[in-house]
Amino acid sequence: MTGYEALRTSAAWIDASARGKLRVRGEDRARLLHAMSTNDVQNLLPGSGVYAFFLNDKGRILGDAYIYNLGESLFLDTEPETAAKLRDHLDRYIIADDAELSDETGQWAAIDLAGPGAMACAEQLGLSTPATRYGVQLSTNGFVARIASTGSEGVRLFLPLDKEAELLAQLEAAKIPIASAEATRIVRIENGVPRYGEDISERYLVQETNALHAVHFNKGCYLGQEIVERVRSRGQVHRVLMPLRIEGTQPPAPGTKLMVEGKAVGEITCAVYSPAGGEVAALAYVRTEAADAKAELVVADSAPPQIARIVASGRA
Repeated sequence: MTGYEALRTSAAWIDASARGKLRVRGEDRARLLHAMSTNDVQNLLPGSGVYAFFLNDKGRILGDAYIYNLGESLFLDTEPETAAKLRDHLDRYIIADDAELSDETGQWAAIDLAGPGAMACAEQLGLSTPATRYGVQLSTNGFVARIASTGSEGVRLFLPLDKEAELLAQLEAAKIPIASAEATRIVRIENGVPRYGEDISERYLVQETNALHAVHFNKGCYLGQEIVERVRSRGQVHRVLMPLRIEGTQPPAPGTKLMVEGKAVGEITCAVYSPAGGEVAALAYVRTEAADAKAELVVADSAPPQIARIVASGRA
């Protein structure tokens, strides 16, 4: 079974070690991250986690992260491209706080088990896993977070670099296939899961991403909160990120416009050919009126015209 098939039907492992890993210690660690992110960190219990955005003062998204409460510290798990940016951003706001920020990206290996059979796979390996989404389970050599990186079930294993070879040997002995970066991306897009740096960037506002599980609307003040609240109270969302299916086998390039009656109403952020669907899966920002109407979209400059249809979001 290929890694692509395993991600869709059972489970595969993914090398996630390149992800950024930041740790915050000190008495004010929760207060700092609560004031700098969109989710509720102040009330995050040990063994729990949240997904959050980090914004600038204009409400634009600088990056995203899973934030885990490991008891004595808070651990940020972010995209490879944003670790340094978030580190510098947070460090700039540590003034009188009792908070110490360290970049531990190079100290930890990270392995995902992903797919509908991921939890059974973890049990087969003898792993103790969290009971709830974003939960964290400490282990002798690291910790396990319940993260579904491709849209279905999954866990992410964090362990010291010198323990990685031992885990990889266990995975091989258990005949758990590896999923390549390409296979992982295809399944992620099939499941409608956006990625910061590809589908989300500083160009966008929180509500436009359709990832409102990253936001706690009653948590109080944080950097960029005024813009988030203004958009929410006025209902001024002009575009939203939506999953699409497109006829044909040729994925349109990122930035390709989507048209309705000759008018541009959307823009593709990513697209891949889906072997399982026999068509193209994509994500695109679509004007709210077209998204609400589930309008039939035409891929700009396609010949013959490629039709794109909006499907239900795969991310809760």
